[in-house]
Amino acid sequence: MTAAKNTIQIMLVDDHALVRNGIKSLLEDEEELTVLGEASNGKEAIELIQNIVPDVLIIDIKMPSMTGIELVQQLTTLNLKTRFLMLSMHDSEEYVLQSIDAGAHGYLLKDANREEFLKAIKTVYEKDLYFSGDVSRYLVNRYRQKIESKGGQSSTLIPSTTVTTDISLTKREMQILQLAATGMTNQQIAEQLGKSKRTVEAHRFNLMKKLEVKNLMELINKGQALGFL
Repeated sequence: MTAAKNTIQIMLVDDHALVRNGIKSLLEDEEELTVLGEASNGKEAIELIQNIVPDVLIIDIKMPSMTGIELVQQLTTLNLKTRFLMLSMHDSEEYVLQSIDAGAHGYLLKDANREEFLKAIKTVYEKDLYFSGDVSRYLVNRYRQKIESKGGQSSTLIPSTTVTTDISLTKREMQILQLAATGMTNQQIAEQLGKSKRTVEAHRFNLMKKLEVKNLMELINKGQALGFL
């Protein structure tokens, strides 16, 4: 397939043809996305990627012979421009952290809706990181553990920066930021504060807009840099 100019070029790796067809069907109406090719296992993917170098490789984490994590480990040694987005039905901390250590740029759960799927692809393509839902909680917990083990020093997982700003947060926004930093989900924060989940989501949206961040990891990092945490 010849990719249209200025589109995000995608390659799929999944051992289930039904899943690959479903993803292609989901993406085919998006003018800015083009599926260049597909592979049913890691070996096929390695062979195909020598000729097709996609912008984003969407990889199933559980495959026979070679797992998605093992595939990413091998592909990172090739120094490709390709970004790796893991797709999995498993939200276990082990899989998430192993994927990151292997070199993945994103981790998306298979029950994600169309909007989140497209957001994940575009975020990863723009050289940012994307981790859906509760996945971010594992990263925050890992980050906090590293900080504690280093006596409060910043972890390399989220680079520390010094920021000067006149941004101010409301008392409620401060509460939500601090609770989010502990790894709590929106639902857990809502229960803690006696508010609705929708209210917490609205405050969190405003927080991210104020701090000009795109995801939870950036929110925690920026919050620390500004002295809110």
